[in-house]
Amino acid sequence: MLYHNKFQDTAEIKTSKPNGSILTMPRFVPNIFLSDCWSSVGDVTFYHANGNCYYRKRAKPNFPNTENQQVQSSIHRRALQAWKSLSHDIQLKWNKYAIDVPSHRPPYDHDNHISGFNLFVSAYHGFALLKNEHIPEPVPYPQFPLYNIRYEGYQIIDDIDLKVIFSIEVHNDQDCRRFFVLGKIMLAPLGVGCKTGKLRNFVSVYEETPGEETHKVSFLIPNYKESFGLNSSDCQLHMRYLLVDSKTGYRNFQKRISIAIQ
Repeated sequence: MLYHNKFQDTAEIKTSKPNGSILTMPRFVPNIFLSDCWSSVGDVTFYHANGNCYYRKRAKPNFPNTENQQVQSSIHRRALQAWKSLSHDIQLKWNKYAIDVPSHRPPYDHDNHISGFNLFVSAYHGFALLKNEHIPEPVPYPQFPLYNIRYEGYQIIDDIDLKVIFSIEVHNDQDCRRFFVLGKIMLAPLGVGCKTGKLRNFVSVYEETPGEETHKVSFLIPNYKESFGLNSSDCQLHMRYLLVDSKTGYRNFQKRISIAIQ
């Protein structure tokens, strides 16, 4: 039914390719049977962009099973085992606190929230990102502060590693250093857009800035040319970034930034 004319439309989406080409993508139109769609079903994937719902053929990429992916898989297996080791009463506490946590996926309304299991695993992974892997305690989801980051510059170290520097301001009178910035980063040739499947996780480090009110954080990308297949030091940096709370392991919603490094 989803492919019947009365359930679909087409729309133009600008791509991020250097030539600024236009793609015409099938758009799902809400109707009396289905008000919205998301995730995948069969060989179709629904996704949202610019306030509209579109669909495409479901991607089936090969799993490269890299060393980093193996590390992340092992962390996730330990998180699952840790959840199973909890008493039922503790699991119920996690379920209670999860009710107030908004889902990062649609539908985006007050009736949708994650499960206690999801909240626990998220906290476990958050602590693991901060090199503090342990079984987290159930605590309410915090009110994350308002914050913003601004690109400050970069350094190339020994012609191998790339350090990207940002300033960060945290509002609501909260301790800035309680939070770390998780950057999901992709480097590409200038003018090439972001491919979410190529984003890699990097956790910020606070730079020592004595006497300055604005804090600076940096991301160190080892062997950046080889890691991202670059032929030049000039590149495009795409980053999805969010805060990781060092006290709870929780994370907030991600933002986006793209900058040219030349």
